[in-house]
Amino acid sequence: MPEFCIAERDGHVLTVTMNRPERMNALHSPSHFEMDEIFNDFEKDPDLWVAIVTGAGDRAFSAGNDLKWQAEGKKTDPPASGFAGLAHRFNMKKPIIAAVNGLAMGGGFEVALACDIIIAAENAFFALPEPRVGLAALAGGLHRLSRQIPMKQAMGMILTGRRVMAEEGYKLGFVTEVVPEGGALEGARRWAELISECSPVSIRTSKDVVLRGQQYASADEAILADYQSVTDMRHSLDFIEGPLAFSEKRPPDWKGR
Repeated sequence: MPEFCIAERDGHVLTVTMNRPERMNALHSPSHFEMDEIFNDFEKDPDLWVAIVTGAGDRAFSAGNDLKWQAEGKKTDPPASGFAGLAHRFNMKKPIIAAVNGLAMGGGFEVALACDIIIAAENAFFALPEPRVGLAALAGGLHRLSRQIPMKQAMGMILTGRRVMAEEGYKLGFVTEVVPEGGALEGARRWAELISECSPVSIRTSKDVVLRGQQYASADEAILADYQSVTDMRHSLDFIEGPLAFSEKRPPDWKGR
């Protein structure tokens, strides 16, 4: 059983809670390996279609790297999948939603940036303050933030370590929706339900095409490129079920394959 995080499934949705509230849900090496195992299982389970990541309590999503643990000279190596078992999980096909219920600092912000959707409570705030303690946001934050918002705005955050509240994050473009204080998880579940109404095969294909398409210099090249996920979708049961359900005027019975 995981000691530092909680994994709960509800239908097709998995909710993963970073559970170290006494450390503002800061993560240390054992936490990373626990989350790595949880997300490995999530990827393999055909009945799980969407994941939500959040933090225990209402004060913090995650304060990032546990600097106290590091200062004590203890092991800090993450798994191959990176910080929180997510930062280097580049081929994750299923969608992941971050429910940010408080501060998301350093590695905590990097975890959120590694997700596909960020739902933030209005009291949530974000920062990459690593330069203030002699470090750098090398768990993906420097690259993801500078690709998800305009470069000058990203550099303004990166080079100062300044805090950005949820509403500003929404205006900058890295927050998907701002919800009332205490409502991040509820908001994330609402989004997960909307995603679950769609074909999981189509969702995985759409995510794959968006992410892989970014390697091309122009939209024209990306549109004309070949994607294995598209071929797989066209040979799936969902590809048959969707039009059939539409023609029969009934809800589709998605198989996810």
